[in-house]
Amino acid sequence: MSGGEAIPDNPPADREPPSELESGRRLRRLPGHGGRHDLIKDGVGWGLTARLAFQSLGVVYGDIGTSPMYLYASTFSDGIKHDDDVLGVLSLILYTLTLIPLVKYGFVVLRATHNGEGGTFALYSLICKHARVGLQGQPTIEDEEDEEDEDQKNEVSKDAREMASRLKSKLEDSQFAKYALLVASMFCAAMVIGDGVLTPCISGVYKLINKASCAVLSAVGGIKQTIESMTQETVVGISIVILIGLFAAQRLGTERVGSCFAPVMCVWFAINGGIGLYNLLKYDPSVVRALDPRYIVRYFSRNGKEAWISLGGVVLATTGSEAMFADVGHFSVRAVQLSMCVVVYPALVLAYLGQVAFLTKNPHLVADAFFKSIPGTLYWPVFVVAILASVIASQALISGTFSIVQQSHSMGCFPPVTIVHTSSKSPGQIYVPEVNWLLMVACVAVTVGFQTTAGICNAYGMAVVMVMVITTSFLVLIMVMIWKVNLLLVVSFVATIGTTELAYLTSVLYKFPQGGYLPLTFAGVLMLIMYTWSDVQRRRHHYELHHRISPDEDSIGAGATTHQSLSRLPGIAVFHSDGDPAPLHGIPPVFKHYVANIPALHSVVVLVSIRTVHVARVRVEERMTFSRVGPPEMRMYRCVARYGYEDGRRRSGESGHVAFEEMLVKVLMEFVRANAMGLELVEEIEVIQRAWDDGVVHLIGEYEMIAGEGSGFWKRLLVDWGYSLLGKIVWRRSGPRVFDLPCSRTVRVGMTYQL
Repeated sequence: MSGGEAIPDNPPADREPPSELESGRRLRRLPGHGGRHDLIKDGVGWGLTARLAFQSLGVVYGDIGTSPMYLYASTFSDGIKHDDDVLGVLSLILYTLTLIPLVKYGFVVLRATHNGEGGTFALYSLICKHARVGLQGQPTIEDEEDEEDEDQKNEVSKDAREMASRLKSKLEDSQFAKYALLVASMFCAAMVIGDGVLTPCISGVYKLINKASCAVLSAVGGIKQTIESMTQETVVGISIVILIGLFAAQRLGTERVGSCFAPVMCVWFAINGGIGLYNLLKYDPSVVRALDPRYIVRYFSRNGKEAWISLGGVVLATTGSEAMFADVGHFSVRAVQLSMCVVVYPALVLAYLGQVAFLTKNPHLVADAFFKSIPGTLYWPVFVVAILASVIASQALISGTFSIVQQSHSMGCFPPVTIVHTSSKSPGQIYVPEVNWLLMVACVAVTVGFQTTAGICNAYGMAVVMVMVITTSFLVLIMVMIWKVNLLLVVSFVATIGTTELAYLTSVLYKFPQGGYLPLTFAGVLMLIMYTWSDVQRRRHHYELHHRISPDEDSIGAGATTHQSLSRLPGIAVFHSDGDPAPLHGIPPVFKHYVANIPALHSVVVLVSIRTVHVARVRVEERMTFSRVGPPEMRMYRCVARYGYEDGRRRSGESGHVAFEEMLVKVLMEFVRANAMGLELVEEIEVIQRAWDDGVVHLIGEYEMIAGEGSGFWKRLLVDWGYSLLGKIVWRRSGPRVFDLPCSRTVRVGMTYQL
């Protein structure tokens, strides 16, 4: 199977409750990836946390760490008009850097992980878990009980509980709110992926795919400081070569790439902090007076509209902040917080202070402030590290993009893609080949099209701020409805961080014609794909729930031809579904379709739903779960087969289907022995053994979705054209393959769903 699909957390309200056997076996969670649990709480010491914090430097912070290379050039695109303007901008940078990356993401957003994962869809999943706002799922009784226990444990006030209850009711009663939350999640994810196209060009490999574009051009642009004869076309050509090499290295996996990058980023932050401190002491130590926020007021009073427009450059100091949240699943919350507070934040503060101290004496060099402020003897060593850091900056966003695509697919909002897990220790470290190469093509096109970092930075700023605003909006819902935070704290959060982000949003919107349109264009295309796939999958989900068959003999037989009973054939029929939820509770409609056209069943029928779960390995005793379908004499069973992404599905010297079939029959017999008695047990075991000796045939359901009769134009456009095109692309790329089933014993059963 190409991509892993997690077991749904929240079954729909009209779905039957799971059987005792199904609900009795629960998969163990990996340490450090279990929702509320963190490595420290699981008994793992600070030594491992420090090691993870070190590794996170090579994956998470490359984007935000390369911002000093181009921030002042983007902010003062027309030069410095007043000596104190650099102090006003510095004050803006320091307070923005403190409020958004450090406070908001470092200490607030990182609390909102869902099962150890971060990103927009993690926030959306967390909201859906505590309120009936998902278009396909509902919270379980256990979730509601856990929430009540948590309230009592934390002594939540009555007013907070009432406010949370009112908000929850309003969201659950509003169909508009449900669609708005889903669309906002898709839009945010699409913008982040769009960032990935921009980041490799500007600072590394993507700023969770957006920031990357500016870093590489910025770093390579430093060559022109020394080799004056080098043209802009040559710089772009070198950038393209670096980008291609960067994307080609992704197949090695995040673990290997990150292990190499962490030492480089440590050196990079040390260089930035060291040179910043050197320039601060050499040129003008008094620039620390920019901590006085009155410099911000004077800056706006003096420059008016131009100061407001310059916010589009200042916001680049926060690019990469979302990578802290999107990539947290690779490490742990404590590790990301530790690296941010101890290494990243102090180094960036010193870097920005040092550059401003340099600019107070050399305001005419603002366009190349980063490279011009490097002491002459250190220029080439710093330049080499800058190139490496720029590549790494893109890595943060590329890795984040892979994670977002996987989450989108798990939520049913993205077509199936090939998901390659590159680490047996960390489920979050994945590689998505199709996305990787598409991003590479897009990055090269952006680099060639824009030529310089100015337009790319405008586009990047647009994507960055929109993602931040949506994240803040989701976070307010979580603070009120789930965490039940005091209203005064919520208002304070919105008044400071929310207002700051809205101010930046208005500024970047002004630069829409100068490149800001680019991420919106990317997001629009991705949104169209995601919404089309999500909407049709939702319609299919409801179709299957309403057309499933009740698991009794009369209902099963009703699918056969009138006045004709079902014949029983020798052997075992394994009826595979492609991961849809209907087989878990009831019989899928395609089975009725099969029986209606071929009124015969094998002596033993097993309805199999194969799930790839988000853990490395599933214990053998937990891998297959059986329950009975219909009366015992029907000899029909339901099997949920769970596999981790690292589980070997073949035995040494055997093909995959043989190992799978043997395990299936073995666990089935264990189930029968545990649930039958006396003569019934002996008879049922004999039937299964005889059927096994007669052979196994695999029936695979295939589905075609079309708009139902009387559907309007937009529905037909969505289903018959949009989804059909995506389905053909996906099918051509990777048709359903289950354990390398032998062609001679595989029968495909097709069915058309009229949605």
